[in-house]
Amino acid sequence: MEETLSSPPISTKLFRIAEAARQHPERALTTLAHHIDLAWLREAYRRTNKDGAPGIDGQTAEQYASKLEENLQSLLSRFKTGQYRAPAVRRVHIPKGDGKKTRPIGIPTFEDKVLQRAVAMVLEPIYEQEFLDCSYGFRPGRSAHQALEAVRSATMSIGGGWVVEVDIQAFFDTLDPDALKEIVRRRVRDGVLLRIIGKWLKAGVQEQGSITASELGTPQGGVISPLLANIYLNEVMDQWFEKQVRPRMRGRCQLVRYADDMVLAFAREDDARRVLEVLPKRFGRYGLKLHPEKTRIVDFRRPGWGKLTGRKPQTFDFLGFTHYWGKTRRGANAVKQKTAKDRFNRSLRRIRQWCREHRHKPLRAQQQALAKKLRGHYGYFGIAWNFPALERFYYRVRAAWRKWLSRRSHTAYINWANLFRLLERFPLPTPRIVHPCPT
Repeated sequence: MEETLSSPPISTKLFRIAEAARQHPERALTTLAHHIDLAWLREAYRRTNKDGAPGIDGQTAEQYASKLEENLQSLLSRFKTGQYRAPAVRRVHIPKGDGKKTRPIGIPTFEDKVLQRAVAMVLEPIYEQEFLDCSYGFRPGRSAHQALEAVRSATMSIGGGWVVEVDIQAFFDTLDPDALKEIVRRRVRDGVLLRIIGKWLKAGVQEQGSITASELGTPQGGVISPLLANIYLNEVMDQWFEKQVRPRMRGRCQLVRYADDMVLAFAREDDARRVLEVLPKRFGRYGLKLHPEKTRIVDFRRPGWGKLTGRKPQTFDFLGFTHYWGKTRRGANAVKQKTAKDRFNRSLRRIRQWCREHRHKPLRAQQQALAKKLRGHYGYFGIAWNFPALERFYYRVRAAWRKWLSRRSHTAYINWANLFRLLERFPLPTPRIVHPCPT
């Protein structure tokens, strides 16, 4: 790569785009596509994941890289002249929740991923000036763990309060493309960029060999999709909550959103019920529907309220964690987070399936793969107060490995004593807290 993010042409352009958006918050920017040149595409290529599955054309990252300069030059020419045709995305289904349901994921072609990344690099510094602090998903310098800490801090500060869980039904499949383009047009009026975004929204999907046109939604899995989702929900939820809802509340309230996952915390029950009542109408204006059962209000008040009625605080899930009231070592009440039951079972089910399918591989290869999976699990779920769930997960993985090693042949049975000796040679990483509680 001749250019990197820190090289003057790329970093200077990003700074100028952000500065223009910051200085003129009410003005639509009309000249943006000229920033995308060959050096910009090289940087977009560098940022693009090279390990992803190929799209409908079957082209891998290695094949594209064999003639990189030629391919990028052709891509730039087609993009600038409007001759680029957005290919349909290949749709696959991955298990969701308990494994009985699946979630559709769109896989663009590698070249389409590069161009989507290049356009996202232009739009991102513009909308970073628009997005509010309550949004954490797919933004530079922000993470799911920051969103989790924001929820914990908000509920702690108001004594638990009343929490509204918001669940959007099939968000990426029901998003209104016309409404999205209108929202984008308020800040971006560059014809080249608007045209390519429109092509992506209408590209269609390929499933079981047939291509169907897209009238609604944006394929979940595309490089540009998370940014477009944030732009859409920033208008639908974030700005509305900040400008119209919060001033009308009688008590404290806070919204925390990570992509299409969001929770609202209220100090007063009447405020929470008023907002819950109008949420379906608000989302309905933009073609979105809330899940009637999963969108609910939770009495999350701190233990101690309602002692005479025997009331216990309810729990709620957010980003794979169950939030509940527990005790600190000093005996004080505190909001704690543990691995949600469905996420725990799903992760364990996948590892059990992997052990079954790869039980005949060499032990060293199995140990390295399982160690990688465990470290990834600890890396996300290793937060304060969640050590018991990590430990339980480790023991279950260890038992699953023993079970399927014992089924490699009719004489391969491994008892626990033999397993412990095996683990001395091929150890699995033990649980650890990666994200301690902020002081």
